[in-house]
Parts: sequence; structure tokens; C-alpha cells
Amino acid sequence: MIKGIISDMDGVIYRGKQLVPGAQAFVKRLLDASTPFLFLTNNAEQTPLDLKLKLQQLGISGLTEDNFITSAMATAMFLKQQKEHATVFVVGGGGLINELYNVGFSISESHPDYVVVSKTTSFSFEQLKKAVRLIDGGAKFIGTNPDMIDPIEGGYEPAAGTLLAAISAATGKQPYIVGKPNALMMMLASRKLGLHPEEALMVGDRMDTDIVGGMEAGMKTALVLSGVTTQTMIDDFPYRPDYVFQNVGEISLDAL
Repeated sequence: MIKGIISDMDGVIYRGKQLVPGAQAFVKRLLDASTPFLFLTNNAEQTPLDLKLKLQQLGISGLTEDNFITSAMATAMFLKQQKEHATVFVVGGGGLINELYNVGFSISESHPDYVVVSKTTSFSFEQLKKAVRLIDGGAKFIGTNPDMIDPIEGGYEPAAGTLLAAISAATGKQPYIVGKPNALMMMLASRKLGLHPEEALMVGDRMDTDIVGGMEAGMKTALVLSGVTTQTMIDDFPYRPDYVFQNVGEISLDAL
């Protein structure tokens, strides 16, 4: 029996600065029914407070910071388990840097333990050059998430995977990726909700991250067609979601 929802955000709740049709009603139903839910996002640029305020500005109220888990949070949790008080060179924004500071890490360009890469609009050739030099010098190569593109109003824009691909091409090394589809992030989310994975429904717009990650973590999965994946693309994958909806407005736990 499904008792709670773990939902992606980009392409599911909003595209860029526009709410997806039905998103407001979907969140209201969850809040009114006191259904446990968590927004799990591969977005590492923003903090839970940023995301809460963003949704508030888009017209979704009643949320708290505890309703969110980001790939930056998951990356910081994972790396802290690997090494206490590590040093990190970051290719990424304030959201990622903030989470790394929160677990006691320091930012350094001098022989860091890790090079951590996420999407950032300020990516430069200088950052690329430093990341390559540090990884070649022995720093471990970490990616927050593998998404190549993100849906925005009117189309798409490059995401973390594009930056990871450039660094990987220059170093010949592949990053360890913490965010979706790594089931580790899904397990952290279900634990935060106090649910067993089989009691949670993973809602997402990407077959290659949301759906496969939820499936591998033992969750039921629901694909929405409001983001990256179209109906015809589903057959390109060797696995299928448990449910397919046009958008989250069609999802009702009582009907599943």
C-alpha cells in the first residue's frame, strides 16, 4: 500500500518559472490529507529554503524546509560518511557550497580530497581547467547528478551532466554520482519520511533517473509527461513505470 509520495520538481511541479498544470491542486491534496511527502530534486543550486520560497512565489503555500531533499544535501551526507572534515573544490553554486559547509567541509583549491561538480550558470573555462588539474592530481571526482538537460519554459538548458562530460573527457575519469538515479538518494528520502521504500511512490519526468532510481530502491513509480520524457520515449527503455500520467494533477493516492 502506498502511504507517501516522493516527487521530483523540475518538469513535474514547475518548468523554469511556470507551474505545471495541476501542480497546485496536487500539493493541496497532499497537505489536506496529511499525506507524507518529500520533494526530491537533482537540483543542487538551491537550498530547501530557496525551493520553499520559489514554490511560494509560484502559488504553492503550506510547505516547510523539511519537505525538500536536494542532490547537494545527499552529496554532503554521502561524503561526510566517507571522510570527516574533508576539503573540496566546488564547481557549483551556493546551494551546494552551503550543504558542504553544513557537514564541516572546507573549500580549497590546494590538493582537495574531492572535486564536486553540479550545474552552475557561472561555469567558466577557468573552473574547467582547475577541476581537470585537481582530478589529475588525485582528487576524487564527484557529481551531484547526471542530468544532461533541464526543462525550462520554452525548451531546455544544459545541466550538470554536460559539465561532468567535459571534465570527464579532459581527465579520462568518470565521476561517482550521488543523486538520481543512484538508489542511495531514494533511500535517504524514504528514511526521512519514515517509510519503507515499498510504501512510497516515486513521481518523476525522467525515465533514466526518477523512474529507474525509484524502481531500484523498491518503490512504485509514476511517470509524468510534463517534463523531459514523452509517451513515445517510454518504449526506448527496458523497464516501465507502474503508472503514467499527463501531469501530477491526475495523481490521487486513493485511486492507485
